[in-house]
Amino acid sequence: MERAAAIEQIRAECNHLAVAITRLHPLVPVLQDPATQAEIFKALFELTKNVETVKKQIMRLERRDDNDLV
Repeated sequence: MERAAAIEQIRAECNHLAVAITRLHPLVPVLQDPATQAEIFKALFELTKNVETVKKQIMRLERRDDNDLV
């Protein structure tokens, strides 16, 4: 697999993860337990932050690759 293909696959998987995490948000209040909800929302925030970090690193790598072509 080439780097460009790996980048595209990582980006697609990150997008799938982001959608799945977003779908969890409306389910949390149904639990009706504030302590559990708070912990789950914290965890979902961390997951979102980490997925965004992966996406940002991929974007930076792509930019470096583009600059190497010039």
